[in-house]
Amino acid sequence: MSMYLIRAKKIVTVSHMGTIEDGAMVIQNEKIIEVGAWENLRKQYSFIQVIDYTNDVVTPSIVDCHTHLLEFAPTSLYPVTAITHFLAGKSILFQALSAGITALGEQVCGHTLGDFAIEDYRKAVHGIPLNVSFATTSISIGFEKIAHFTSITQSKAMHKKDLVDPFLVRQIAKESDYPGENIFINATPANFTKGEVPKAGEIIYTIEEMQQIVDIYHDLGKKIGAHVAGKKGIEMALEAGVDVLHHAHGITDELIEKTSEQGVQIVATPMGGTHLTPNSPEEILKFVKAGIPVSISTDAYLPPYLEVSWLPYQDQLLKGPDQLMLIANPSMQVLKENNFDENAILALLTHNPATILGKHHQFGRLEKGLDANFLVAKGIPGLEITDIEKIKKVYYQGKMVISRP
Repeated sequence: MSMYLIRAKKIVTVSHMGTIEDGAMVIQNEKIIEVGAWENLRKQYSFIQVIDYTNDVVTPSIVDCHTHLLEFAPTSLYPVTAITHFLAGKSILFQALSAGITALGEQVCGHTLGDFAIEDYRKAVHGIPLNVSFATTSISIGFEKIAHFTSITQSKAMHKKDLVDPFLVRQIAKESDYPGENIFINATPANFTKGEVPKAGEIIYTIEEMQQIVDIYHDLGKKIGAHVAGKKGIEMALEAGVDVLHHAHGITDELIEKTSEQGVQIVATPMGGTHLTPNSPEEILKFVKAGIPVSISTDAYLPPYLEVSWLPYQDQLLKGPDQLMLIANPSMQVLKENNFDENAILALLTHNPATILGKHHQFGRLEKGLDANFLVAKGIPGLEITDIEKIKKVYYQGKMVISRP
């Protein structure tokens, strides 16, 4: 179909148009041509085919802007070799797509078990109906002897001094598509148990080293994001001029205010990802009230942090992007209780992460001229539904790519 008209019980646009009851959308050549009331658009486009979803809600598709699906997940989940690594990776990407996610922000950090270059990851996503952005990074893992790797040097273990080498930093920065976890201010627990990573949380850089790294990114016209948790690390990130805080677990009210004043964005991860307690619904509410553009992401694949009230899990099995709606729901409910509009709430899973990826002009809202990436569901994702079976259709660039009865 080169041109068709969607009708829905309501369309949550996450745009200036808000929610349109008995709404309609005209799709042509992968793009949204018009959005408005069914009554008006049916008259204007009486000559095109109608697809009727009057029992369902239409929303933008979901964006998970912080994942590790192609590098760490295959070896963590499956008995892969180098030959089958990306076969497993593509299966994982399909699972994300089936959960209503049509855009991902992937981290490529360097990995002992996968000696792949960034070009291998880019090649692996060709032909898959997903928009994938890659953040090239260095990483420090909090083993007893902290292990350092980079996306450029692949499976080769590095020394701390290598991570601040201007030549290597510049190479990493040049390859990065967006401000993901470009640097790890704190050593990460990754997806290991506490006993395996006793130095998780240790600060890796001095403020002078941080500033030099940030300056290299900015000189190249790139934004930089950082894995960071704890008061001292977050203070360093803000002082150095980091553009996006990933996690920001343990942030104080004073630092929330400073983050807002500096126009820094936050990628919140309520499931975990650092050595500290992950972002609570109340903390995410504070971010939004402070005017910080906040995205909720999975950091998948990740074991959940069990010592919190907002996660429903009883085990530490690795959780993937199919859990995004579930882990976002408590925060989205708290925002609703505080009288935030459903469009502003849904933005935490759509428009805001699309902005992190630098692709808000392409998707994340249902608006004329944007890609026709949308969901047909039994409710608003993350706010009214958390079960992926209630996402009935997933459209990517105007084509239906997932269909449930």
